[in-house]
Amino acid sequence: MTERTPLLHYRLSISVQESDTLPALEKSPAVARRKMANDKPQKLSTFFGVVIPTLLSMFSVVVFLRIGFVVGQAGLYQGIGMFLIAYFIISMTVLSICAISTNGALDAGGAYYMISRALGPEVGGSIGIMFFFANVCGSALYVLGLVEAIVASFGIPEDGTVAMVGAQRILPSGYWWSILYGTGILLLCLLVCLVGAHIYSRATFLIFLIVMVVLGIIFVSFFAVAPRVVLLPLALPNSSGPISGNFTGFKLDTLLGNLEAGYTVDYTTGNMMNFATVFAVLFNGCTGIMAGSNMSGDLKSPSYSIPRGTITAVIFTFIIYNLLSLLVACSCDRVLLQRDYSFLRDINIWRPFVTIGVYSSTLSAAMSNLIGASRILYALARDDMFGRVLSLAKRTSLSGNPWVSVLISWFLVQLVLFAGKLNTIASIVTIFFLLVYAAVDLACLALEWASAPNFRPTFRYFTWHTCVLGIVGCVVMMFLINAIYASASIAFMLLLLLMIHYLSPTSSWGYISQALIFHQVRKYLLMLDVRKDHVKFWRPQVLLMVANPRSSTGLITFINDIKKSGLYVLGHVELGDLDTLPSDPLQSRYDSWLSLVDRLNVKAFVNLTLSDSVRHGVQHLLFISGLGGMKPNTLVLGFYDDCPPQDSLLDHALPAGGSTDTPHPPKDPEEPLSFHFPALRDKGGAGAGGRALGPQEYVAVIADAVKMLKNVALARYFCRFDRAAVLGRRGGGAGLHVDVWPLNLLRPDSSSYVDTCSLFLLQLACVLNMVRAWRGARLRLFLCVEEGRSPPGPEGKLQQLLRDLRIQADIHTVPWDRVVALHWQRQRRGGRAPEEEEEHYDDEEEEADVLGSYAGGFPSNAAQLTDEYLQAVNQLVLGQAHPPPAVRFLYLPRPPADTRRYPAYLRQLDLLTRDLGPTLLIHGVTPVITTDL
Repeated sequence: MTERTPLLHYRLSISVQESDTLPALEKSPAVARRKMANDKPQKLSTFFGVVIPTLLSMFSVVVFLRIGFVVGQAGLYQGIGMFLIAYFIISMTVLSICAISTNGALDAGGAYYMISRALGPEVGGSIGIMFFFANVCGSALYVLGLVEAIVASFGIPEDGTVAMVGAQRILPSGYWWSILYGTGILLLCLLVCLVGAHIYSRATFLIFLIVMVVLGIIFVSFFAVAPRVVLLPLALPNSSGPISGNFTGFKLDTLLGNLEAGYTVDYTTGNMMNFATVFAVLFNGCTGIMAGSNMSGDLKSPSYSIPRGTITAVIFTFIIYNLLSLLVACSCDRVLLQRDYSFLRDINIWRPFVTIGVYSSTLSAAMSNLIGASRILYALARDDMFGRVLSLAKRTSLSGNPWVSVLISWFLVQLVLFAGKLNTIASIVTIFFLLVYAAVDLACLALEWASAPNFRPTFRYFTWHTCVLGIVGCVVMMFLINAIYASASIAFMLLLLLMIHYLSPTSSWGYISQALIFHQVRKYLLMLDVRKDHVKFWRPQVLLMVANPRSSTGLITFINDIKKSGLYVLGHVELGDLDTLPSDPLQSRYDSWLSLVDRLNVKAFVNLTLSDSVRHGVQHLLFISGLGGMKPNTLVLGFYDDCPPQDSLLDHALPAGGSTDTPHPPKDPEEPLSFHFPALRDKGGAGAGGRALGPQEYVAVIADAVKMLKNVALARYFCRFDRAAVLGRRGGGAGLHVDVWPLNLLRPDSSSYVDTCSLFLLQLACVLNMVRAWRGARLRLFLCVEEGRSPPGPEGKLQQLLRDLRIQADIHTVPWDRVVALHWQRQRRGGRAPEEEEEHYDDEEEEADVLGSYAGGFPSNAAQLTDEYLQAVNQLVLGQAHPPPAVRFLYLPRPPADTRRYPAYLRQLDLLTRDLGPTLLIHGVTPVITTDL
């Protein structure tokens, strides 16, 4: 009875040793130290480093045990079609491998190194772990396969059947004996891997010679062996079937009988075969294309060797597989092919030749998976992907061999050996390899789509179409082999990705996501046409000027809430002249500002400028901030007063104050701060952070913004605003009030509530109320009326306006006759009634500003507004604060055209808002509300 060698349905891959050939450009200090420590030239050529490992990985035992299975079940036509499909899928991945490998110097890690440097540490680390476990399980798989092959040939049957015991059967069999044999084989692999990659390359070359000789003998045997009858191995228990098959030699009838498919029950498993199952078995044996690229750390010239060696091996194996399929179809009948997968041994010139080939290829597969696993583990440890957990795996010998990683990998393989049988995990091992191949295609696709100038591989025979085809092919094959294992492996990868994202340190490799985002953002910015802007889709786009972030954290977090998914820019003006400085002082400041943005958890950009004055700096930022249709439309300034600033960054437990809509909280809220901002000024303005502008220039900045058609908001007392305290621990704004005063309180002669500025106030208050954290707050709208002079029914008209604008607010009518009377009394004491008042103006511009009907302008009688009147208005506002509001919105009139009146303008605002708590003085210049659908 012919003995059979068990069918192995799985593939292998070889990984790499560390490379010291990184170019001088962009080399990190750690890489430089490794180069000095391991300054040893690489010696592996294209043939020894790429062609041989790839050939052995792709052949494995398939060439000896799977050819008859494919042709016998699927027929010659479908068999060749299967090979074409399988090689088309892997060829797409080969093109991606060649492209990435020729885009720069490769280090140790093979596929892990390619993916991590292209897609970032999260994807690279998760794929690397999966690749590591796949190699560990693959090594154990091939060791057990070799043990079963040895026991099948030389083992004494467990039932002790004397008739079955021959002279060659001298080895005891059983579970523990198999573990013992596997441990011995694994120790042999360990010894080879501990010596290093060069002894491994010599061992694989010897195995390669053996496999090539066996292949040559098999080809000769088809022509030299005479037709014969071959006894078939035992079928499954309780099954019947023929006991012999025929080797007919080259006959047309035999060929015609093997052309069409003839799917039947697999005699080793009892399962009915079909196209999908046969293709899955075939495809498992056609992979192994990463073996050459995984040797990148030991190659003289990876960029030269990997594409040439890999493509050569793929073409050679494709020719051999199809040629063997044709020879088998012409010379062996269907019964022999379907019932004896080891028939090549029975029709060989000398039967042990095929057995030697099976043993050699299986041992090579086990050894290559072990060394591959150790190299991947070493690369993961060296990149600190899991911190101290893998710190021991970084150790290497004097020759650079990562012996600790080899020992760890060997230990894990030994643990897997105790499973005894690996049929349950073999499919997921193959799926892991396919997932790695899909990730390589994805990395190449991302680099191609990002259009990065530094992605210019010397291998150009690829496009994004080939990358997509490779991804689709690998994913389809994963689910074709086993849909449950494929889904589980993808879920496992995503879990690893999230874990590495939150645990691993920030890398300096570059992130392909940033390149892709840049590419897409540029495209969409070009599509964002300012000529197509419509008031229905208006949103705040804010430029917040920050003198010193130490005293502005409350304002920064509040404006982050009010931006409503719009553009948010933190602007800062540094005084200086670049002509007198050796370098730009702002470049070193960006890190601190970006760290502040991360710490406060706000969605903001940072824009710094160097100027001879704050006014000119703000003009620069208003002109240049943003891009295309995303440019600031609202300028926010802190109020100009003598309120002593408070340093909120001194508290290391400063809570993250960003919007609750922000999906990415700080990684470690308790980490110590390391901001490099100047010290705050004292009350007199002394200190490193003293005042950089006077009241005249401050108002000029407001006037400049209005001239540039920017909305303006002045924020007062936000140094006392604590977002966490105001909103409470759970947020939601429950019990809070936001007060809105839409009337120009500096124009008692105007009662307009529906001018552009008033509507802008309502819009901003409504935007704040739409933010999740403020959604429970109530808007209170205060309607100031004079009982004797105001038009009838103002409250009803305002209610109708709010309904039209879809704004929910509580309207409170506030009589202010006594307050207004204080103003008119001053006018009468001056000798003229208000309607008879006339003044002399120095120029036409001032006259137009004073006498114009623009309700948002600085009042014509501002010079005559008494402190008594302003204090009365201030007390009127304070008197309505029951309960006190979280923030107030007040009407900000336009600065006067006469610059001599700037100090008076600022003084009026100061008296108006004194002691009101967090207050926004707002001036709107553009329509932002519509009642249209």
